Amino acid sequence: MHTINTLTPENSTLCLIDHQPWVAFPINSISPEHLTNNVLALAKAAKALEIPAILTTINGESGPLRDPLFQGISALWPDTRPIDRTNTNAWSDPAFVSAVEKTGRKKLVMAGLWTEVCLAQTAISALSAGYEVFFVSDASGGLSPEAHERACQRIIQAGAVPMTWFATAAEWCPDNTAPEYQRMYPITLSHGGGVGWAVEYIMANLPQSEA
Repeated sequence: MHTINTLTPENSTLCLIDHQPWVAFPINSISPEHLTNNVLALAKAAKALEIPAILTTINGESGPLRDPLFQGISALWPDTRPIDRTNTNAWSDPAFVSAVEKTGRKKLVMAGLWTEVCLAQTAISALSAGYEVFFVSDASGGLSPEAHERACQRIIQAGAVPMTWFATAAEWCPDNTAPEYQRMYPITLSHGGGVGWAVEYIMANLPQSEA
């Protein structure tokens, strides 16, 4: 697929940092419904376009109680064991860094909880290591709206690029004549809000063999 976009399925890696129930409980910068919707949409887009994904948890197995990934994420990669750690900065874990290096890709699309802690620390460390970071702010969440916004500002000042899940998916798959474009229809119908109506319109006008 030829594209001039900055992010492509061939040059990106998705890093989902600590989307876990216990970690999500105190999030107040975004509603639970929107957070779940957005991170699952982002994950499904990466899966549909065969973009490698690195999944992490913090104290998911090593704490007093299990705190697994959101079920919707685990269901997309049932054979992938999340990289579990005790340090809030995922970049401090050799297993995480090794997983990033094995992809051979320098553009990291990140989303995580909490924005001001695990996501910010990991993103800034990745930037310092020479990677390009694109963080998906609406698939991330902080302890308060201010905490989230200050973290976003900090990450931007460090050199990362802010994105939303829909902007990321659209950049990954911009050509509406490409075969993979139709893989995005179910994702937009389920998670795109009003944009789903546009997809309904498109599908209604496709030849029956394509719809």
